[in-house]
Amino acid sequence: MTPTQTELQGFPPLIDAQTHTLILGSFPGVASLQAGQYYAHPQNQFWRLLSAMLNADLYLLTYHEKTVSLLNHGIGLWDIYASCYREGSLDSAIRLGQFNDFSALRHSFPKLQRIGFNGKVAAKIQSHFQQQGFQTLILPSSSPANASWSFEKKLSVWQQLLRFDAQFS
Repeated sequence: MTPTQTELQGFPPLIDAQTHTLILGSFPGVASLQAGQYYAHPQNQFWRLLSAMLNADLYLLTYHEKTVSLLNHGIGLWDIYASCYREGSLDSAIRLGQFNDFSALRHSFPKLQRIGFNGKVAAKIQSHFQQQGFQTLILPSSSPANASWSFEKKLSVWQQLLRFDAQFS
């Protein structure tokens, strides 16, 4: 952290009473923070992956329409960090990250059953959710920085998130 860096603030959760699956990222990238939208970077494969999973063309919808569609499918979004210091968008550059308060999730959203972690940094808190009885799944990051995985390979793992009979950790 340099003396000139300011603390970055993340987004509130996208979740409602019908949410059964929550996808947790690490922290919004620069493009997302500037747009005020989850997964706003045009090369991030998040919306493309969800489109394929839900058989719906989310990618071309407005942001509001995308989020409504996710909620209608029982899927919510949030990040593990509420705030941090970071230069650029790489997870490896996150410094002094402050975790979001997940303590009331089970009580506030009783239909919530599973947590998908969008990448390894987000999965750092997997055991916290497992101890609370959530099913968890570590997903390959949808970030353009995760170029070693093909879209098809990522999708094969991401599709497990919506299989109610899937074996989770």
